[in-house]
Amino acid sequence: MTARILTCQVASVEDLTPDVFRVRLEGRSEAVAHAPGQYLELKLDDDTWVPFSIANAHRDDGSIELHIQHWPERANSQRLRELMQHMSRLTIRLPGGDCVLDPDSARPLLLIAAGTGFAQMKALLEAAFAADSALPVMFWWAVRERRDFYLESLAREWAADHPNFSFHAVAEEPLDPGFADERVHVHQGRIDEALAAALDDVSGHDVYLSGSPGMVYACIDTLTPLGLEPGHVFSDVFAYAPRKPLFPALETDATRDGSSRS
Repeated sequence: MTARILTCQVASVEDLTPDVFRVRLEGRSEAVAHAPGQYLELKLDDDTWVPFSIANAHRDDGSIELHIQHWPERANSQRLRELMQHMSRLTIRLPGGDCVLDPDSARPLLLIAAGTGFAQMKALLEAAFAADSALPVMFWWAVRERRDFYLESLAREWAADHPNFSFHAVAEEPLDPGFADERVHVHQGRIDEALAAALDDVSGHDVYLSGSPGMVYACIDTLTPLGLEPGHVFSDVFAYAPRKPLFPALETDATRDGSSRS
């Protein structure tokens, strides 16, 4: 899709936690069309556009949902918060990004997010559930502490409504003993370490990642020996923070044998 610049109505601004707020925008349905997983850019001024994942699959009512992390110490974050509170209309540019759901794939999904990377995964999941409610899906969400699961109730709702779906909550701080539930799993520590401890084979999966470059590449390095396939892993990080080589080199049996003889 060709990127478009348009003006949208600010329908609502809602605090989800002290650090994350949800913004709902409204525009013409055809004007805000996007693929699940794409992002938009909000105009702060003539020289500043700030990207945010669109947190919903396309809706016929023209609505757009954003999840925005508020960093009071960062100038752009503070300006954006003030803009949302005082402006009834915002200028946006969309769609952007190639990390989109493959509508022709019937492969199981492994979705991995950190923090507000949940927004992009939410859009992908909405589209995936609508396309094939029986498709196996593992969703991993990494945060620092429980309150950072800012839409925990939605993840639990997915787990309750979709027998093929599992929610893996990863937190640096210990979670409550009662957090785990049917198809809700608890892990403590770093996301890449949790993946390594819990998974043994990701071959045959489509893998989507949303987070910082460091987090994304740490997960790729963990999943590569488990069968991660280059043509079936997707992240916006690959476009704005490319790494060469994208995948770590795997030591072959021949190399190991040769090393042991030297």
